[in-house]
Amino acid sequence: MELKDKRVLVYGAGRSGIGAADLLAAAGASPVLYADKTDVSPEEIRKQLACPEKAEVIVGPFPEGEEARLDIVVLSPGVPTDLPLVIKLRDAGLPVIGEVELAYQTAKGRVLAITGTNGKTTTTALVGAIMAAHDPDTFVVGNIGNAYTKEALNTTEHSTVVAEISSFQLETIKAFHPAVSAILNITEDHLNRHHTMEEYIRVKEMITLNQTKSDVCVLNYEDAVLRSFGETACPARVIWFSSARELPEGLFLKDGHIVMRSGGETKDILDTEKLMLIGAHNFENVMAAVAMTMSAGVPLETIVKAAYAFEPVAHRIEFAGKKRGVVWYNDSKGTNPDAAIKGIEAMKWPTFLIAGGYDKGSDYRDWIRAFGGRVKKLVLEGKTRFDIRDAALQCGFPEEDIVIVETMREAMDYCRDHAEEGDAVLLSPACASWGEFPNYEVRGDVFKEYVKKEI
Repeated sequence: MELKDKRVLVYGAGRSGIGAADLLAAAGASPVLYADKTDVSPEEIRKQLACPEKAEVIVGPFPEGEEARLDIVVLSPGVPTDLPLVIKLRDAGLPVIGEVELAYQTAKGRVLAITGTNGKTTTTALVGAIMAAHDPDTFVVGNIGNAYTKEALNTTEHSTVVAEISSFQLETIKAFHPAVSAILNITEDHLNRHHTMEEYIRVKEMITLNQTKSDVCVLNYEDAVLRSFGETACPARVIWFSSARELPEGLFLKDGHIVMRSGGETKDILDTEKLMLIGAHNFENVMAAVAMTMSAGVPLETIVKAAYAFEPVAHRIEFAGKKRGVVWYNDSKGTNPDAAIKGIEAMKWPTFLIAGGYDKGSDYRDWIRAFGGRVKKLVLEGKTRFDIRDAALQCGFPEEDIVIVETMREAMDYCRDHAEEGDAVLLSPACASWGEFPNYEVRGDVFKEYVKKEI
């Protein structure tokens, strides 16, 4: 993509937008950073830019006729592609891409890309750790928190980019072409953005859009949507993994081990008891990471050593402390019911479950049915607290074990005062954090700080 002397609109002034504007300026373009919200000033945005003098900043209503002065539009992931302004820009004949596409077309080296409703961050971090152990010229980027655009110009022909890619980022890819991709699972999420499950599935599967049979796609055999896709429509060579059955080809769990079967040969790879990750869902993440890194040419010995040394990522069933015989776990990244199922299934103790938050239109019943007698008290806060309570009652969860509070601080106080030795307290909200907290990281950090200081 030719960027020099191009006037490029970057729609969205968050972390991704700032990264895109800095990349454009470094590539010789003239970035125009646009924020449609008025709760931030142009001066505040400029302070975040590496070269503020090279960028124009617009805040508030989009200037009339501005589209005629533009050459390209770059959307941040948080900007829906069906906004009236985006449609207007596209109708004006402007190329509309996302920040991942911008980074991909600017960067060098090969890409290993991970998507899925749940498990992306853990899998991406593990793949990154394994690749870095094999080759230091590795960059871990994307939805994991390090904008791809921030690293694009640091890559070389020999680099490996390990990228966590969300559905929001996949909506706007054009040439993005991973050598190895993975779709971990697809369950209901973000329907407020994608509107239908069919569209959400279509966007997730777009990670393989430009792959061929010379590339690899790692898929979860236990996901019915992905099984159908892998058997009928995936353009790449598929490697399967399963946590529920032995496979004729691929990776699977057997007797507490991760096993690989290929070409009629079966081999034990990892002992799950030696992993610091807990829960079957994390074993799925490990299998996906093993398949991806083996496909990328990493020796098995390196993979095993790095996997055993890998510690859980922050906010995903993260041990926060043990006080007065009660263990506290931070699963703030459990922002939808399916992710929260994984959190509660990993608990081995009677559990005080803190849940609730922003309403994404989710159905909570499958999550509640998965409690399996583990939940001692369901402590609900946030906008969804009454919706979750109603769903819990419909599923037969005892009303006397439901606690309604106004804030997460009240929820934590209740758990501190009522949990007994041998219990667990789990923050696994099944909802986004927006409202009381700006993101799940802040929510999780508040929880961990509380455990550290208040108990």
